[in-house]
Parts: sequence; C-alpha cells; structure tokens
Amino acid sequence: MENQKTQKLVAEIEKTKAKISELQTKLRNMERQKTVLENEQIIALVRSERISDSELAKLMHSLRKPNADTVAVHNDTDMEESIDYDEDDYT
Repeated sequence: MENQKTQKLVAEIEKTKAKISELQTKLRNMERQKTVLENEQIIALVRSERISDSELAKLMHSLRKPNADTVAVHNDTDMEESIDYDEDDYT
C-alpha cells in the first residue's frame, strides 16, 4: 500500500517537473518576443528622429553620464537643441 502511494507521488513529481520545464521554455520564448518588439519600437523611434549615427552615439554617451540632466543634440544645421530629461519620467 505504501509503495503505491510513493510511486503515485513520484509520478506526480515527474509530471510537475515536466510541466515546469514546459512553462519555463514558454516563458523564455515570450520574453524573447517581448525583447524583439521593444527593439523594433526603439529602432522606429530612432529612425523617426532622423539623426545620424554619430549624433545617436553622442546622445547615448551623454545619457550614460551620471547626473546628466541636459543632453545637447546637434541637427544638420549645426544648431544646438537642449533636451531636458526628468528622472521621474524613467522610474
């Protein structure tokens, strides 16, 4: 009698482990899809701004600086535009 209970429990454990593995795979795939969609949105946003690669690099570099509240962006006419970032917008 006890052996049957143990076997039943072992079988249930294996079934649960298989389901967990299946769900982990599904989760990883969904996270990859989410990342792809986020990347596509970022690319579309950057392209819509029509800035050069060097301007984008400068912008990204300035965003990495600690306590950078203002970022200077240069457009094609060498005019300087100041973009103020509020930390509350990103938290």
